[in-house]
This record gives sequence, C-alpha cells and structure tokens, in this order.
Amino acid sequence: MNFKNTTLRAALLAGATAIALPSVAHAQDQEIADPDADQMPLETEEQDTGNIIVVTATKREQTLQETPISVSVTSGETLEQAQIRDVLDLQTVTPSLRVSQLQNSSSSTFIIRGFGNGDNNFGIEPSVGVFIDGVFRSRSASALSDLPNVQRIEVLNGPQSTLFGKNASAGVISVVTRPPQFEFGGSAEVSYGNYNALVVKGDVTGPISDSIAFSIDGSYNTRDGYGTIVNLDEEVSERNRWAARGQLLIEPTSDISIRLIGDYSKIDEACCVVSTLVAGPTAPAVFGVGGALNTDFFSYDIFLNKIPENEVDNYGVSGQLDWAFGDLSLTSITSYRELKNFVDQDVDFTSADIVNEIRDQRVDTFTQELRISSDFDGPVNFLLGGYYFDESITQDSQLNTGSQARPFFSLLAGNPMVFNGVEAALGLPQNSIFSEGLLTTENFAMDNTSWSIFGTVDFEPIDGLTLTGGFNYTDDKKDFALSAQAYDELANINLVDAFIAGAIGSTDPAVIGAFAAANPVLFGQIAGAATNPATNPLLALRPFQFQPPFLAIPNAVEDGKTRDDEFTWLARASVEITPEVNGYLSYATGFKASSVNLSRDSRPLFGDYIPGPLNSTILAPSSPILNGGLAVPNLTTGSRFAGPENAEVYEIGLKGQWDGFGFNLAVFDQTIEGFQAFLFTGTGFQLNNAGEQSVRGFELDTTIQPTDGLVFTFATTHLDPVFDSFTDSPTGDLTGLRPGGIPSWAISTSATYTHEWFNGTRLITRVDYSHESNELINTNGLPTAGPNNFKREVNLVNGSMTLALNNGLEVGVWGRNLLDDEYILTIFDGVAQAGTISGYPSAPRTYGGVVRFKF
Repeated sequence: MNFKNTTLRAALLAGATAIALPSVAHAQDQEIADPDADQMPLETEEQDTGNIIVVTATKREQTLQETPISVSVTSGETLEQAQIRDVLDLQTVTPSLRVSQLQNSSSSTFIIRGFGNGDNNFGIEPSVGVFIDGVFRSRSASALSDLPNVQRIEVLNGPQSTLFGKNASAGVISVVTRPPQFEFGGSAEVSYGNYNALVVKGDVTGPISDSIAFSIDGSYNTRDGYGTIVNLDEEVSERNRWAARGQLLIEPTSDISIRLIGDYSKIDEACCVVSTLVAGPTAPAVFGVGGALNTDFFSYDIFLNKIPENEVDNYGVSGQLDWAFGDLSLTSITSYRELKNFVDQDVDFTSADIVNEIRDQRVDTFTQELRISSDFDGPVNFLLGGYYFDESITQDSQLNTGSQARPFFSLLAGNPMVFNGVEAALGLPQNSIFSEGLLTTENFAMDNTSWSIFGTVDFEPIDGLTLTGGFNYTDDKKDFALSAQAYDELANINLVDAFIAGAIGSTDPAVIGAFAAANPVLFGQIAGAATNPATNPLLALRPFQFQPPFLAIPNAVEDGKTRDDEFTWLARASVEITPEVNGYLSYATGFKASSVNLSRDSRPLFGDYIPGPLNSTILAPSSPILNGGLAVPNLTTGSRFAGPENAEVYEIGLKGQWDGFGFNLAVFDQTIEGFQAFLFTGTGFQLNNAGEQSVRGFELDTTIQPTDGLVFTFATTHLDPVFDSFTDSPTGDLTGLRPGGIPSWAISTSATYTHEWFNGTRLITRVDYSHESNELINTNGLPTAGPNNFKREVNLVNGSMTLALNNGLEVGVWGRNLLDDEYILTIFDGVAQAGTISGYPSAPRTYGGVVRFKF
C-alpha cells in the first residue's frame, strides 16, 4: 500500500488522540495519523478536513467529539512553535500534567491529577507510564532525550489498565513519532539562543523500494549552564545531549505493515542548581571549615566542592507488526531497551568537602505486546490484548566522607577533639570516626517479570448509545537483593548497648543474657541509666550516627520477593446528545504493583524486627530477626517495599464541536488506595503506602477560531486533593490534610495568528501563558516539616514568531519564560545539616532564533 494513495476517509480516521488541547485542533489540517494503532501516522493529505478531528485513544477510530476519555494532545506543530524540547516543557501546554526535575538530569517525576511517584529511586515503578511509539519506558531517565520528528504527544488522564498492558494507576504519556514516508523529504533546523544554546536537528525519509521506506533523524543540544559554582568558577545546569534514530517501514502487501526502530541517546551534563532557602544552625560549621553556601536563592550562584556529573546512555530496538484481515486487525510490538545512568555529585550542596555520592545504575527491559481488534458493522466490537514485561535493574553506589567531614562534625559537637576522646573511650583507632574515604558501599538488584491480559467490548444497542466494558488481569513478580557496608566506626556501635556492655564488663551476648537473668533488678537499673541522656553521655553522639550498618536482604526472615496480581475493570456509557454534542459517564479501576526501596534506607518491616529503646539490640524484644541472630547494631524498621496501588475514578464528560468553537469538559473523583508515598531523607529514601489519597476536580479546554488564521485556546484543571488516610507517614499522621505541591488551579492558554499571503508565505505568531496557583511546596508529596511554609506560584509567558516561505524555508524567533518568572520547583532538608532547607530554583528567561528548512 502506497501512503500517497490513502483515501480521505483513511486520513480522517487518523488524527491525534482524544480530548485535544485547542492548539491541536488547528494543527490537525496539517497532521493526519494512521487509523490503526496510536503509533503509525500516515503522511499528510492535502485535503480540507474542516474541524473534524478523528482520534484513536481507545485504540479504535472515533472523532474527538465521540471519544469517551479524557486526554490532552499536543501536536508536533505546537511543539515546534513553542520550542518544547522534551517532556519537561510539556507541562506548559498540558495543565493536568506536572513534571519536576530534581538534583540531576536523569531524576524527574511525572504527575497527573496530583498523582505521581519520585523517579529518583529505580526500584519505584512510576504511577504515570511513559510510552514512546508504543514502547513502555519504565524510568523517566529513558524518556528525557530530545525527540525530533514528533507527530504528537498524548497525555491520558486517570488509570489506563484496559488499554495498556502495562498498568499505570495515574495516567499515561504517549509520544508518537513520524514513521518513514514513501515520498522523499525531510527537514533541517538550527536554533541559537542565550547561554550559547545551540540545537541542531534534522531528518530525512524516503522510499527504498515500492514496499520499503526509511527515515533517519537526529538532534544535538548544547547550552552553557545558567548557574555558576562560584568557588570552582564552573557552570552548572547546562545542556549536552544528542540522539539518533533509524527506522524502516516495510509493507509487503496492502494488509501488512512492519515498522522497525532503533535509537540511541546520550546525556552528559553537569546538573542541577541547588540553592539554600534556609541556612540552619549548622551553617556556621560549614563556614568554620572553610566552606560556603548561598541563601540568595535565585542568583544561580552556588557552592559545591566538585562539579556534578550525570551520564545517561539510553538505547533500544523495537518492531511493530500491523496485519489487517477482513474485519479484524492484529498488532504486535516487541522491544528491548538498555538504560545506563551514572551520577557523581556533592550531596551536601556546600563548598565544604563533607559528603559525596556515586551512583551507577543499569536497567535492561524486554516487552512484548499482542492485541487483536475488530471493526464489525454490527453492534458489537472488541479489543483483546496480552502484554509481557521482563526487566532487570542493578545499582552500585557509595557515599564518600570528605576531607572536611571530621572537622565539620567536631565543630557541631562543640569540641574539635571530641571524637578523639570517644575513640579512646570506645577502643577505636584514633582519627577513625568520619575519616576521609568510604562511608557506605551498596549493591542493589531487582528482577521484575509481569504479564497481563486486557481488553474492551463495545455494544451499541441503538444508534448514538455505546456501552463499554473493559478488564485487565495482571500478574507481577519482583525478586530483589540489597546489601550494603557501613564503614564509619561510630555508626557501627549502639550507644545504649555500649553503656550496658561497659557496665557489665563484657560484649558477649551470652554473658550479658546470663547477667540479666541472674540480676534482673540490677540489670534494669543499668538499662535505665543506659537510655537516660543524663547518665549516659554517649547518647549525645546519636545525631552523628546517620549511616548505621545495613541488614542485607534476602535473609532467613525476609525473602526479598513481592507477588501481586489484580483484576481491574471499566464500565462506561457514551451517548450522542446532538450531532454536535456528546457525553459519557464512566467508572474505572486501576492497579500498580509493589515498588521496592532500592536505597540505603531500606529497613525491615515492624514485626519482622522490633527495635529496643534507642535502637538497642540488647533491650530489643523478641522478633524473628533478633531470634535468628540477624540483628545489626542500630537496626531500626521502615520499608523494604511498598504494597500495590489500587485506583478508582468516577468521571463524567461532555464534548461539543461547532464551526469555530469546541470544548471538552471532564469532571472526576479519583482515589488511589495504598498510594506509594516517597520521601527523600537526605542520603536515602523512605517508601510508605498512604492508606488512601483522593482528588476531586475538573478539566476544561476550549478552542475559539473567530476568523481564518486566528485561534485562541484555553485549558484549565482544578484539583482538590486530600489524604483520606495516612497514619504512618514518615512525618506523622497526615489524615485529612492536603498533600503539598499540588496546585488548586492550573491554566494553559494561547493565541496563534497565521497571516498568509497570496503566494503561500505565512507569518505565524504565537503567545502562550501557563499558570499554577499559589500552594505549599512539598517534599515528594508530603508537607515539609519545620516552621517555614514555602509556597510556589507559576506564571510563565512564552512566545514565538516564524516566517514560513513557500519554498520550505522558515526563519523565526522564540522566547520561554519571557517575564523571567521566579519560583521554587521543590525543596528538601539539607544533607547532614539539621534545620537547613535546600531547593531547586526555576530556570531563567531563555530566547533565541531558529532557521528551518523542510523539503
């Protein structure tokens, strides 16, 4: 089948997916997608389709007006005009989506309708799934490369278990790129801006034979850092990345299409600017050892003892087969991907050499999806699919004590010789506490296999009314192994147990046990004195024991396994109220399997181990780990993993489309039971299940086209979230409180005017504005402890102007954050600096020019 012979109906049945942001509706006349799955767009037809937009969000062809699902779509044209390079910028045109980049280039979190998990821990499977050309990218680091030649980006709101084999309890981001074409063509683009920002990208496509087409595309993106490490005179928050991709499209018959894709991307950057919001009581000690920090938050001047390094290698291959036979069609998508992520950075974020971290991670992923769908003339149609996922993750990491750590902590203790005295009292080598070198080493590994069966059935009993039922059954298995070595001598001693052993005169557990049995009253008095700071001066050293020994898993008590399975379902009714207005009512459930805490803060569950007072092992009550002789000094409890998330959403939608005006409205009540809350603790991560977190709200987007060439858009999302139940959070009982960092209102609006001359030359002017209402900032979804209530409000204005000549040459100017709005991205407690609060400032204004040629 030659694409250039595609009929108008086939072209119409191929637009973007779902409730399009208004800018997409205008773009649809230029971009026509494939009627089959969501990743096979056809080449553009030079025919006027009016304002009919046909979508495939439900994996079947429907007009936008008829599609009973809440999805925002950003066209490739909008991405181009707004200079949206990657999914980090996508949130400026998609109000239900929020993306936060954390301390390095590879650490980002995707949040939809207020639900999302931190991707700074590779053991946590994201609640928002990212798919590129139908292939699941399991970690955000594999989804951040610049993507040239994007057809569209779709954001599906709410659980999507009946349409995607890999469950996503909060939503899906689906990136769809252009397939090879059977007519020769391509484009080349060079953009230059402030901070010496240079972006070069291009693509070429064409036929190899009547049945085989190819395409090659790539990009190179470099920019000076907008931040400065003052003491090192080096830049930070730079750009240095490139990507390349090759594709083949093979059509041996008119009913069979095969698409093969291979891609590679590389990131090698020094990122990111971390500033100090509050300098706590430890700040004088930082300056006392010759270090410095800066509380001028938006100056972008920071202090570090080394240049941060982040290298990401992301590559893979995929193959998609589409086979139509009669009224049925078969789709198979097979992929294999590898992700390598290396981080080396100063994690105390001062110029004092206190603590540094190295992290070396690798993820290997194989996926297979198979689905069959019908296109019957009768009242019943169906989609049935199967999905298989196999992934292995390894991480080797370490914390290094810096050369100024010992004098820094000595100043905090108030005596430069305090640790020498402690070493003498405890029989430790002199100068061993906080000595320069390894503080911890860790080896983490996880294997995850899962499979699912999913599908939907549509029944149309009468014209205009469609009843839909859907299901998904998922079986998920994770096997994980974690081990770590803590090298600090002080952290390897429990100060209560050391006092007791000193009083009895022996460290032998058998001797101590016999003494306690023979002298219960005296032993009780010793234990009381050991746990009383007034009688045990060693307890003053507890704040300096922040990296205690680690209990490896699996062990005789903990098997290092999670086993989950769940049946989720969908029920929906959609109706054509008038030829211009459609509505729907739906109820859906979703599921995400257990996540594993691959960090040095992984701790046994309470019950497997019950710590004694002040984490004493001698005074600990009976438990399987203690009785098995597995307890290590200072062992406490926490989480090895968080259990599954179970989502449900009630949603009602109304859509209308007339000449020059269209709207889409969705009202929802969404709940996730067991939401996997994720808290950064300074040098590790704590993972907990919230009992229940819910959000009520609505999404509205409109398009107004008052005259040819002029398009106004307005989209808004209102969210009212609450912790319905969260009694065991890392920061206490949060039941009834609003989660931090979720804006009540998010708005995206734009105006685009295209002036066209008689010869086909066009001048395209676009201005867009995005807003997030003023809300308390969070630490990974949890209210920040302490007296400082920091808030964040976002007001971004972006613009572009492009002169497109009729020979394919385009020349333009662009700007992002034109008003230089300043806001805090997120905040966290300072590492080894009690009372200090650090955070990430927003990026400054950027602008530049672009030259583009399309042929």
